[in-house]
Amino acid sequence: MRIAVLGAGSWGSAISIHLAKKGYEVDVWDRNADLLNEINNNHTNTRYLKDIVFPSNIKGIHELKDCIEGKQVVIFAIPSHALRSVCELAKPFITKEQVLVSLVKGLENKTYKRMSEIIEEECPNNEVVVLSGPTHAEEVSAGIPTTIVAASKNIEAAEYIQDIFMDANFRVYTNSDVVGVEIGAAVKNIVALAAGISDGLGYGDNTKAALMTRGIAEITRLGVKLGANPMTFAGLAGIGDLIVTCTSMHSRNRRCGILLGKGMDLKTAMESIGMVVEGVHATEAVYNLAKSIDVEMPIVNALYDVLFNNRDPRDAVNELMTRDKKSEEEFVF
Repeated sequence: MRIAVLGAGSWGSAISIHLAKKGYEVDVWDRNADLLNEINNNHTNTRYLKDIVFPSNIKGIHELKDCIEGKQVVIFAIPSHALRSVCELAKPFITKEQVLVSLVKGLENKTYKRMSEIIEEECPNNEVVVLSGPTHAEEVSAGIPTTIVAASKNIEAAEYIQDIFMDANFRVYTNSDVVGVEIGAAVKNIVALAAGISDGLGYGDNTKAALMTRGIAEITRLGVKLGANPMTFAGLAGIGDLIVTCTSMHSRNRRCGILLGKGMDLKTAMESIGMVVEGVHATEAVYNLAKSIDVEMPIVNALYDVLFNNRDPRDAVNELMTRDKKSEEEFVF
């Protein structure tokens, strides 16, 4: 088994390490040649995963063609805003026998397409599987027990990827609800940004619990409107991913939110994180998508105003708290 990983960031690197430890030959491509040289020469990627040594069966490959050809599985671990351009570069070298795996969490701006939809548009002859769940790269690379969901329209493709990825430290469940799994993955980053802002403002556990609970209601409301199974959001790709992203300092979305809550401007906060903050991109896309299909998402709306209209976060919280009275028994969808 030979596997290609497109993207040498934290998550792409962690998955490469996991698969290499299982004995697979893993080739990694990235636009950043320095990352690939470090992997090959030092067996490290200190920018994204400090103190982690890469197995020798991971190789950095500078040419995209050489990385993809001859592999049974091609994994996309690209920032959401760059996925389509990388798919366009990769598709001349992809054959229909290869299974394509998306690790990407987000929605495409303007089209509001999910990541698997982009891959399917660019590579229509391939089976596509989405991997998502509560999976910090730092912990996966260290072999800490982790669970994840493999979702695909073709359950046999999901089971194929389940078998490849699963071991004693990495448990994989299958799911046919691709829409739900990807919506959960994209929108939880928005709620994590809000939770980080709450922490930065000095609010407490009560506030964060409220954000997470009402956040999963908004995620479910949007997902169901788009055709998802509401039960998906009670699982690993829903509440599971939301918990880990809202509560851990591994979460770049939460860390960025903390800086914003402390008064830092968005540009400086994102630069301070040093990696892509997917929640910022997702907020804009989800805000516009929800408006276009008439889905009520008060937390998303409030965060959009904070990020893009320079609204004071305390004012946004006050508006959320003083909205018209509601019953929790109301149908959330």
